[in-house]
Amino acid sequence: MAGKRSAPRPSGVLNAMRMSAGQWVACVATALAIAVSLGGYGWYQGIVGNITTAQVDTDTWDRPSSVEGVMNLLIMGSDIRSGENAEYGEAEGARPDTMLIASINVDNGAATLVNLPRDLMVDLPACEATEDYPGMNAHSGMINSAMTFGGVGCQWQTIEQITGVHLDHFVMMDFAGFKDMVDAIGGVEMCIPQPIEDPKAHLSLDAGTQKLNGEESLGYVRSRYGQGDGSDLSRIDRQQEFMGAMLRQVLSSEVMTSPVTITNFLGAITDSVTTDEELTVDIMTDIAISMREVDLERVQFVTVPNGQHPADPNRLAMSQPAASELFDAISSGTDLSGGDKKEESGKPEESGGAESGPAPSEISVQVINNAGIDGLAGEVEGVLLDRGYSVTGVGNPVNRAPLDTTVYYAPGQEAAADLLAGSLESAVTEEVAGLPQTLELVIGQDWGGFTDGGGSSEPELSVTEDLGGTTAEKAEESAC
Repeated sequence: MAGKRSAPRPSGVLNAMRMSAGQWVACVATALAIAVSLGGYGWYQGIVGNITTAQVDTDTWDRPSSVEGVMNLLIMGSDIRSGENAEYGEAEGARPDTMLIASINVDNGAATLVNLPRDLMVDLPACEATEDYPGMNAHSGMINSAMTFGGVGCQWQTIEQITGVHLDHFVMMDFAGFKDMVDAIGGVEMCIPQPIEDPKAHLSLDAGTQKLNGEESLGYVRSRYGQGDGSDLSRIDRQQEFMGAMLRQVLSSEVMTSPVTITNFLGAITDSVTTDEELTVDIMTDIAISMREVDLERVQFVTVPNGQHPADPNRLAMSQPAASELFDAISSGTDLSGGDKKEESGKPEESGGAESGPAPSEISVQVINNAGIDGLAGEVEGVLLDRGYSVTGVGNPVNRAPLDTTVYYAPGQEAAADLLAGSLESAVTEEVAGLPQTLELVIGQDWGGFTDGGGSSEPELSVTEDLGGTTAEKAEESAC
């Protein structure tokens, strides 16, 4: 039920590794689905019990509204260089090296993964000091610096406030956990167009198609100076490519039919991640079920639209209005994969016969505003026109002024009334004689809008066509 708002849900914190971002959403969800489908719930619950949890008080800041049927996860890659991760160098403080928002439509299995480059300069909110963090005043800074000053809660608050997207949960993984996860599924096959030598990433690869083990995969997704133009954006492109390849590997029959592989994969994940306390086994199962038979074309990867920061050529700034349009679509629960459009493309066009019912293009409607909200009739008119209705006019009540939103219909036009009323959050229908047009929509004081938030029934923004994003489906052409 995309677009239907519900009260904000309590959330917590997660910790995931720099590359582990998209994997956790699509790959882990798929692995969990396998566990559920095998009927091993007790065994599965025991493995999930290994996950470390952390608590974040999300009541300390004003939060965006959540959307029913959509789950948004903030997935982060830990840059902590201690313990098993010490071999990857030294870094001051804890900070997410990779960060993305994974928006999962639980109702239809679509997922959009939006990378947030660490070099983005944003307006950081004030965060209070805690026992472990010094806190910070509101200022402009790199997007990933919030965690250094205020911990994961401050990072969570920052992402919500700069994007307007309600984050339901948090996940973080470290370098060692990522390696174990790749090794658990037997490696990931990748096309390496040119030889790679990057000592900083501990990476040395020959050109050609090859299966990367955990150590090589970590080097590949961490590598910045040994391939491409050395930018963080170039590295993100490779990470997204790797995410898709890893998802395809997890969905392969070899992985899905091997209980040992599944056990090792889940064990590697649960031993290495930290999640918020609200991310329960039941919620993980919901995600898993929604992704069980995922269409790889509906798993999309995109980097938030950006450009060079005007004050610093080494930093990035979000490009507007494209960035806001993307976040607005995610915040409203819009399915950006075009799934509804694809499903309908193979169906014959409805002609308005007795069995199929009338099409919007065959319906004329007058819009009357009795809600006491200035300009509302004009807004509704715009939505109806986008959907193909013929709007004969807008105005204030003259003949009928019900308190409840009502669709009046001329005799014999009940099907048309049901079509329009069915697209509204709250509406009743009533026959009335003498209408000069098919319908009269009187917006009442209970007005709740359209069931999908209004606007066109198809997303106006395309991740792949408008924003240069990709999908998890394997590309037809390969550089190898």
